[in-house]
Amino acid sequence: MDMKVAYETLLGLAAEMVLDEALRKHRTEKIYEAIDVALAEGDADTFRRLTDELKTIQ
Repeated sequence: MDMKVAYETLLGLAAEMVLDEALRKHRTEKIYEAIDVALAEGDADTFRRLTDELKTIQ
């Protein structure tokens, strides 16, 4: 029974890691899109805020 619990725990952790990575990748893509908009509009404050956020999640 202990092996089954350990296996289920490991599967849960693996699933959580996959989900976390997918969410991070999605957020990174959205930040890059918003950075492009900020650059196109000349919005330096938004650009700096987004690049700072990008640095924290990479």
